[in-house]
Order: sequence, then structure tokens, then C-alpha cells
Amino acid sequence: MNIILLGPPGAGKGTQAQRLVERHGMRQLSTGDMLRAAVKAGTPTGLEAKAVMERGELVSDALVSALIGDELDAMGEQTGAIFDGYPRTAAQAETLDGILNARGRKLDHVIELSVDEEALVERITGRFTCASCGKGYHDTFEQPKVPGTCDKCGGTEFKRRPDDNAETVRTRLAEYRAKTAPILPIYEARGIVSKVDGMSPMDEVTAAIETILKA
Repeated sequence: MNIILLGPPGAGKGTQAQRLVERHGMRQLSTGDMLRAAVKAGTPTGLEAKAVMERGELVSDALVSALIGDELDAMGEQTGAIFDGYPRTAAQAETLDGILNARGRKLDHVIELSVDEEALVERITGRFTCASCGKGYHDTFEQPKVPGTCDKCGGTEFKRRPDDNAETVRTRLAEYRAKTAPILPIYEARGIVSKVDGMSPMDEVTAAIETILKA
């Protein structure tokens, strides 16, 4: 099975992708991760990508396509793929069709984790972690049992990610809308798009995705 998992930052896409990997033995194909791995491994595609990036240029669609093709070939026919961050344009969607067709694969589902943007801003901007052990907390949903003291390790210092602020989160949401808008109609026309409430508890989101995959 081959799926595209869509969702803005903070929607829980990473968690759900990891659960799909664990439950179904699928592979999460993130273009950023694949690029870094190919450059590190010194593959022909990786060396080409490294040269492009060192010139300060954007990696071409053709190069990304080659990376995806290499990864699918290495995975073998029985392993399903989760596409993450690709495709982002109509041209890339068409290219992905060609890559899959050449390997006897097809795209089975496009699953979008839909969100309430204001609630998502609150979810993300309220996050903080223990500086010692990394346990996560939230201003509204999960405060330490003893104020100022980590439940897990007893640490008293906490930190927030600098980009977990309302302005940055809204910018990321706008970027997500701009990038997904061109591809959704393509897949909606094929009847393979399903929307899941990304604001539900994680286990409910997982259950909803499982229901879609079994349909």
C-alpha cells in the first residue's frame, strides 16, 4: 500500500506516520531525510544533490524523483510507502504517478489530518519541555504536578522552542495551505482523499486511519 499523509506542522503527522511504520512495516519517505541520507552515503544521486546544494541551488524535481525511485527499488515490492512532503505541485504529482507505475505500484490513499487552526496555534504555542530529560508539557493541557518541577526527573528548568510562537505557527499553516492546495483536487478527482480530524486524541486518529486503510 502506498499513501500520502498530509497535515500541517503540529497536526500529529509524524506520530501517525511512525505508527504506520510500526503496525504495517511501511517506510516513511521524507524527501529531506532521503536527501541527507543519500548525501551521507555518497550515492550517485546523493553526490549530484550535494553539488547542487553546495552551489546554493534548489534540488530539482528530477533529482528528487531519482531519490524516490532509488528508495522504492531498495525497499522491495512488498513494503508500502508513506510519502511525506512530496508531492507539493501538480507536476510532482504527475511525476510520482510515473515513478509508481514504472514499479507496478499505485497510490492507494491520500489522508489529510485536518485541523482547527486557532486550536492548533494554542496547542503548539503552549508547548514546553524539561531542559534535563525532555519530557513534554503544555500551559493548558499538561502542567507539572508540582509547579516548576518535572514529574519525570525532578528538574526545575524548562525550555520552549523558539519557533513555537503564534506568528511562526500561522506562517507555517499558510505555507502548508499554499503547498497542498494544488495537489488535493488531483487526488479528490480520483476519489482517494480522506480527511481525519487531526485535533482528536492520537489513538482516535490512529483508529480512523486504520479504518480508511481497511476500506
